[in-house]
Amino acid sequence: MTQWAPTEERIRAHSPFLARALDRFPSVTGALRDGDFEGALGAARDVAAPDDPVARSLRRRRGALALAVAGADLAGAWDVDRVTRTLSDFADEALEEALATAMRERYPDAEHKGFVVLALGKHGSRELNYSSDIDPILLYDPRTLPHGEREDVADAAVRIGRRMSELLTARDGDGYVFRVDLRLRPSPEATPIALPVEAAIGYYESTALGWEQAAFIRARPAAGDRELGEYFLRQIRPFVWRRNLDFGAIDAIVDISRRIRDHYAQGQAFGPGYDLKRGRGGIREVEFFAQVHQLIHGGRDPSLRSGNTREALRALAAAGVVEADAATRLDDAYVLFRTVEHRLQMVEDRQTHELPRSPEALDNVARLHGAEDGATLIGLLRPHVEWVGRNYDRLTPEKEDASLSRDEDRLKAQLTDMGFADADTPLARIARWRGGTIRALRSAPSRDALEALLPGLMRALATAPDPSRALNRLDDMIGRLPSAINFFKLLAARPALVALLAEILSHAPTLADALGRRAELLDGLIDASAFDPAPPVDQLAAQFAALEPGEDYQALLDRVRQRVNDRRFAIGAQIVRGGDPLEGGRGYGRVAQAAIAALGRATVAEFEAAHGKVPGGELLILALGRMGGGVLTHASDLDLVYLFTGDFATESDGPKPLGATQYFNRLAQRVTNALSVQTASGRLYEVDTRLRPSGAQGLLAVSLDSFARYQREEAWTWEHLALTRARPVFGSPEACAALDAVLDETLQRPRDLDSLTREAVKMRGDIARHKPPASDLDVKLVPGGLVDLEFLIHVTQFRHRMAFDPDLSVALAELVAAGHLPPGLIAAHDLITRFLIVSRLVSPASTEPPEATRPLVARACGADSWDRLLESYAEARQCVSTSWGALAAPYQEPEDAGQG
Repeated sequence: MTQWAPTEERIRAHSPFLARALDRFPSVTGALRDGDFEGALGAARDVAAPDDPVARSLRRRRGALALAVAGADLAGAWDVDRVTRTLSDFADEALEEALATAMRERYPDAEHKGFVVLALGKHGSRELNYSSDIDPILLYDPRTLPHGEREDVADAAVRIGRRMSELLTARDGDGYVFRVDLRLRPSPEATPIALPVEAAIGYYESTALGWEQAAFIRARPAAGDRELGEYFLRQIRPFVWRRNLDFGAIDAIVDISRRIRDHYAQGQAFGPGYDLKRGRGGIREVEFFAQVHQLIHGGRDPSLRSGNTREALRALAAAGVVEADAATRLDDAYVLFRTVEHRLQMVEDRQTHELPRSPEALDNVARLHGAEDGATLIGLLRPHVEWVGRNYDRLTPEKEDASLSRDEDRLKAQLTDMGFADADTPLARIARWRGGTIRALRSAPSRDALEALLPGLMRALATAPDPSRALNRLDDMIGRLPSAINFFKLLAARPALVALLAEILSHAPTLADALGRRAELLDGLIDASAFDPAPPVDQLAAQFAALEPGEDYQALLDRVRQRVNDRRFAIGAQIVRGGDPLEGGRGYGRVAQAAIAALGRATVAEFEAAHGKVPGGELLILALGRMGGGVLTHASDLDLVYLFTGDFATESDGPKPLGATQYFNRLAQRVTNALSVQTASGRLYEVDTRLRPSGAQGLLAVSLDSFARYQREEAWTWEHLALTRARPVFGSPEACAALDAVLDETLQRPRDLDSLTREAVKMRGDIARHKPPASDLDVKLVPGGLVDLEFLIHVTQFRHRMAFDPDLSVALAELVAAGHLPPGLIAAHDLITRFLIVSRLVSPASTEPPEATRPLVARACGADSWDRLLESYAEARQCVSTSWGALAAPYQEPEDAGQG
């Protein structure tokens, strides 16, 4: 006996359908007996006679293919992926041949275009069963579909679709090809079987249901005019992959699974009669679990959009959306369930998913699978079914009935029990929300979503650090929202976000204001990974610049704004939750540099399309100030200088040529606009270009040679002081290296140190007179604050011609290590910088934060209490003042004494 022999014995003993096929298709059987499974597949494709009509040819090939695939499967030669892909590919071939035949019969001389078959469900994801239906949607383009001179094009499309379906579903002695179910089209009870493509697009853009959104995760063109199919899918992509979470759609999917459990109640209990597809813990629950997470995250991350269940699980695990162990267990269960489902269907080619109820039939399926008996098969499936069911229940936790009363006295008692010291304020807010006067709460679904959220929301606010402040900010925020339903559903689905929202509303007006403008900013915090440090600049830039197919430069401006502001908001939330403000400041810096990279590259490409390139020239961007140092606050603007390389006398080589100077000045203005102009998605950064050569009166972009000459011959002392924080943030490595050489030469140049120090001291005095601190907690401008420390570091750098690193902390560490500054300044710098970064979130006016917020600020700055922070802050200021005063005293004018 060959290795095939035991498999053939199992087939003949337990699968009447395949046993008959062994006799009907001897060429396939012969290849299987030789262990040549690829040969068996080839033989299956060749079983039809050349003169067979298309329908008979397809039916015979389908029967032979089922034998070849089942043989390879039962012999263990092919895994479940190869099995389902092969069956799905044949479905594509069958549709293509049936469609071509239908069109050829009616319009033999016309070009066959304008009609597409979209595959959905398991066919769309290339995961077909042995005995699956196929669930296509038929679309046509009235402008290009062939039709008779007096024939209505809609009638022509319906006739083509009906004939194609007949060729596949008609039965004879050879069986059938596929059952075709056309009910997944929009409103199947009222619409023809083939729809005009634009009408279908309009439906999915406006009135489609949540379950239809999930169905299109697995959609693809399978036959016909694939270009038309791709156009349709491209147009409805925003419906399927929504950037902002649509928990209404997700609720609809979860509701489908609840209804499936109820409708197929008798198939829910595990054991004989269990429904492998629809039962609790079965195939559907693996698929739905993946799809819910895809819909939540796929709008932001295109890597999560695979229609194939196993690929989707792997991608969700790789992105950290689903735990790796959970994804592995789901995948193992899915493979087993699909394999056993195939065994059920192999017995008599029936579309069944239920384990047989009779012991004899269950034993038969088990033995076809290779198990000893039905009990063994049940034991094999049980742990997977039970685990998948428990895992899926995480999506639909049972909710206690704890709604808030509409009776004022009862509601007041409920609020008091939650912990509100003053229940009148929340009572008034809830009454306003329920009153129907707020735009975002006028629809019944939004009010229902509010009521579902209210108990958990009010409990979180009652225990917030500052309940009244949080309530008032939440009220302001809801009042500004155009729609509140998704916001409320997101919070209801992610209770941990409610506590975070309460913290943000209590402490961080900067973030609360941002939420009032874009409530969907909370969407980005649903993953634990949102609180990881911002990734490297190159990785961020690639994420920011990613576009959907067909999107243009204007779309990019919106995309980058959304993604950058999501990142900035997440960094602010990290700090509120207890993250290190210094790490947050560096994260803000990486995000800003990535935004410059993403928008700079796209703007250059857009500009070059119109004006070409300047031979030998390119745009360079130099960052100064906090951006140069790489540590920003939430509110920092960007100090940028635009430069260009090459010969300023040359001209660009595009359709609309420009001289180099005009070219790069226009391009620089475009980049500034890209970074700062308001779009529908808001604005990004304020860009300050006044630090360029000759200031606001000078050209926006100058050549690198002109910049170098200006620094040698014309620059003021303050301009050289500013260059201590300069670094290139955009340009090729070669151009950035050339710019670094100019910076190094400028900073290292010998100079009159007494004159430089005198001018620096005068500048600090001018700042103190013209920009007084807002309070003693204005850590940037107070005497002994960050500005004093910056002047101290920069003057010391020049006096010793060393440590010219744009990162203040690095420069300071080098100066301390060399003995030029006291060690205590390192702790002072870190404390003051942390204070600055966190204060921009919690007290943007640089005044004392509210009492409830002071512990957060203390914690962020490494102190165990507000009083201890104030002591450390005073010590830090004294340390800075002493060092700056010692350096500045010999150079101060009488009126400057005591300043800075």
